[in-house]
Amino acid sequence: MDPYKVLGVSRNASDEEIRAAHRALAKKYHPDNYVNNPLADLAAEKMKEINAAYEQIQNERAGRQTNSGSYGGDYNDNGSSSKYAAVRNFIAYGDLDAAERLLNEQEDHDAEWYFLKGSVCFRRGWMDAAEDNFARATEMDPSNREYAAAYDRMSHRRTVYHERGGYDNEMSFCTCCNNLICADCCCECMGGDLIPCC
Repeated sequence: MDPYKVLGVSRNASDEEIRAAHRALAKKYHPDNYVNNPLADLAAEKMKEINAAYEQIQNERAGRQTNSGSYGGDYNDNGSSSKYAAVRNFIAYGDLDAAERLLNEQEDHDAEWYFLKGSVCFRRGWMDAAEDNFARATEMDPSNREYAAAYDRMSHRRTVYHERGGYDNEMSFCTCCNNLICADCCCECMGGDLIPCC
């Protein structure tokens, strides 16, 4: 199958035209549009086809051939497996439930799996789980800059939180009370009253 025909563009289309066509089709066939719809399976297949076509075009334009040299090959231009293209798409569109569902269907958990699982956790606000998954991805594939950058950002974020008293909940009950009493005193000096009983 011709990937250009799948996206509905000519072989002479610019990179921007190809990106726009991919975006439009991905929006049209996004699973959120087919919830409780008998066409959901067809839409999911179409989504896979669209993503694979886009990846193949990206590979060809970057001067890289896919491993099999055929439509829907094994690797895209950043080295990640095409089986995760839909997961990346769902994360980009903010559909974390669909991304997690696809990840949970995978039996082998490689570095890309842990990176994407970390990305889902990060988007959900589960920082410890995100850091653990990014660390695992980096351990499994230390040469991948995307994984290393995500792990470094998480490590830096944790350092900043620790320095500001986050994550460890270092502020005790007594410290909290002292801070409130101090705030009340300041308010009273200005003519207000933060804590009426004091």
